[in-house]
Amino acid sequence: MRTNTKPGWVLALTSCASFMVLLDAMVVTTALNTIRLDLGATIEQLEWTINAYTLSFAVLLVPASALGDRYGRRRLFVIGLSVFTLASAACALSPGIGALIAARTVQGVGSAMVLPHAMALLAAAYPPERRARALGFFSSVSGLATLGGPLVGGAIAQGGSWQWIFWLNIPIGAVLIPLARTRIPESTAPAGRLDVGGLALVTIGALGLVWGLIKGNALGWTSPQVLGSLAVGAIGLAVFVAWELRVDRPMLPMRLFARRGFAAGNASGFLLYTPIFGVIFLMAQFFQVSEHTGPLGAGLRTLPWTGMLFLVAPVAGALINRVGERPLVIAGLTAQAIGFGALALLVTADRPYPQLILPLIVAGCGASLAMPAAQNATLGSVPRESIGTASGTFNTLRQLGGVLGVAVLAAVFAARGGYASATTFAAGFRPALLVAALLSLAGAVVGGWIPGRPVVSEVAAPTVPQQAAAKARAGAR
Repeated sequence: MRTNTKPGWVLALTSCASFMVLLDAMVVTTALNTIRLDLGATIEQLEWTINAYTLSFAVLLVPASALGDRYGRRRLFVIGLSVFTLASAACALSPGIGALIAARTVQGVGSAMVLPHAMALLAAAYPPERRARALGFFSSVSGLATLGGPLVGGAIAQGGSWQWIFWLNIPIGAVLIPLARTRIPESTAPAGRLDVGGLALVTIGALGLVWGLIKGNALGWTSPQVLGSLAVGAIGLAVFVAWELRVDRPMLPMRLFARRGFAAGNASGFLLYTPIFGVIFLMAQFFQVSEHTGPLGAGLRTLPWTGMLFLVAPVAGALINRVGERPLVIAGLTAQAIGFGALALLVTADRPYPQLILPLIVAGCGASLAMPAAQNATLGSVPRESIGTASGTFNTLRQLGGVLGVAVLAAVFAARGGYASATTFAAGFRPALLVAALLSLAGAVVGGWIPGRPVVSEVAAPTVPQQAAAKARAGAR
């Protein structure tokens, strides 16, 4: 099949697809009460409408990336879009909460095939000197989807039926699927034997960790089921590492982590998204409890935070080629820490909303600077044939960070506060925000490990020592 290989098509289609699948990770949060009343769901069942999606999404990211490297990234991307679109229709048609949870699980399977291949196809379509700017736009769209979920879900839940959250995916998917097949060039990694052992081990390890994190708040962090699940996950991942070090054609070459850019980019990305997911989960509820707003009002109050992603991330992508990833990751995560720390000091039951706007803007600007830089540090540090693997690893850690962020911040919230009143909610939200600030600060520290870029004069040609230094630095990446 002939394809139009213009990179602009790849950027537009992968960004739209990523926006759609990432939006559904959080879009349900502000519609949960409407779903509860309509389907007669219990609180635990409502939790699983979110957790079922996150669980299948996070667990299958790396295996899906490995399959795409072997059988074609565009092929897996299109299959994932098809699965996600059909599952969205099943969600909208669900007669009960059990069917909705099952359909959400299948949605997560489709998302796991879409997201890592979207980033890998985008990175493969652009040469290194133009890749950072493209990833900046991609990051702004992806970040807006992650943080804009409560706003979109709130608007739909307040203005119409909750089923429209899922119906809206159908026409989008119907347009994206044929365009992706004709406008995105296929790419693969060098052919080799499929690492079935690696696939099985990473799935067991990720499933154990994610299941334990999701059930920790409900069952207690010291319960046998939670501790056993976390232990199985940890052992599974440890055996996976040992397996990948010994197998001839590993699914995830451990040698990639010897590259500072890959290791530090993944670690800083993990510590970037962990507090973001946890804070957005609690913040939408805080505005409804403290200011008695509806779902739409709560979503609108997050705009000073979410809107910065769309405005600043493309600028950050353009800055990467000038200043490098390290300064942007450090500055971005530090700004996010300052924003969350200021909110921790300001949040009270009767605090006027306008006083929270500046910290929200600071946190949003910080996330916008760090997102494209962390992604580019990760993808730019590996050879072209490993981009799919790098993308899958980065996105897996992002989703696991999201699960961890919700679990940890919810646990901190529950230990100090509750839903009884605006005062008790604020009492739990403040220490959760402080933990989010500390996690962001840790990410800034890790970001300092990302290799810097040699400064070369724009007028004079680089000297031989400069060229040698550049090559040495590229090897470190």
